[in-house]
Amino acid sequence: MSLPIVVLAGGLATRMHPLTRTCPKILLPVAGRPFAEHQIELFKRQGIAEVVYCISHLGDRVAAALGDGSKWGMTFRYVFDSPLAGTGGALYLALPWLRTHDAFFVTYGDAYLECDFRAIEQHFRTSGKWGLSTDYLDIEYGLGILTPRALAACGCAPPVALTTLYRTLRSMHQLARYTVMARFHEIGSPEGLDDLHRYLSQRLSSHAR
Repeated sequence: MSLPIVVLAGGLATRMHPLTRTCPKILLPVAGRPFAEHQIELFKRQGIAEVVYCISHLGDRVAAALGDGSKWGMTFRYVFDSPLAGTGGALYLALPWLRTHDAFFVTYGDAYLECDFRAIEQHFRTSGKWGLSTDYLDIEYGLGILTPRALAACGCAPPVALTTLYRTLRSMHQLARYTVMARFHEIGSPEGLDDLHRYLSQRLSSHAR
């Protein structure tokens, strides 16, 4: 797979206070390790080799903790934005690192998504659209594909939400949809963090037997 993935991790994570007052949400410990490491290994299993992190709040700590990606045989880049840019606005700031690709995945820094990225990319290629969003039980799943052309066509300057970009593309009939059957995990809430901790701990325990 040649597509890079953009990870939107620049929010203030106020729902996770006090944990995220001094620790970026993407680095919160889950099953004994920073969440980002679990997410990176999931990306690697899906064949992704390049990650662009859009960071802001405590972003220096994210870059220092993860480095250039060589630890995983991958390439990491960091784009410092502002929480005021919005999840969609961060993508415009990342465009200089994305223009060499015809498309890219986009996800959130608190999402752990065990779906088939290859199948999603194939569906996107077949659709001929400028973008794709995923859903699970009619809920937005947290993974999409966009093209530089899509961002140019939407013409939305920061601040703007990713959902606004999707809505604009949908109105232009340029947004494909893909229904994912695997449930999603997230650490955007205390309940989600606890749930993913149990899930990964149980899986790691079963693999150790």
